[in-house]
Amino acid sequence: MAAFKMSNESGFTLVEVLVTLVVLAVGLLGLSALLSTGMRFGTSAVYRSQATNLAYFIIDCMQANRAAALAGAYDDSGMPTAVSCPQTVSALATASIAAQDRDLWRKALGCGLPQGTGEITRNGTTFTVTVQWDDSRGEQPVQQFTTVTGL
Repeated sequence: MAAFKMSNESGFTLVEVLVTLVVLAVGLLGLSALLSTGMRFGTSAVYRSQATNLAYFIIDCMQANRAAALAGAYDDSGMPTAVSCPQTVSALATASIAAQDRDLWRKALGCGLPQGTGEITRNGTTFTVTVQWDDSRGEQPVQQFTTVTGL
């Protein structure tokens, strides 16, 4: 009678393969979550940078036209509805420089930021510029950047 000999062959079992697939799947899900979060925060940072640049743009315009700014030509309280894009920038020959600056700023806010709006308030020679936009891809739905400057 022939004796049965046990083989000592080694290899992957089905359980080992399944555990490996689960670990790999969890790792890939973690990597995709990391990439998604990085993109979301990166987009949010771009919006904050754009808001900062636009706030300083209108401040530069006011400094260049200081007499009109101090006379109240740039006063623009209230957050109006964001403009729709694309917008063409056309200077009105009859409008004042301050009105042209505000119009250009409003269009830049609406086209450069999602639902971007802004306001300028004056208290003597101190101006407060507030830029607001929808940051639904970032941490919070509505973001604001406020800066105060004196002329």
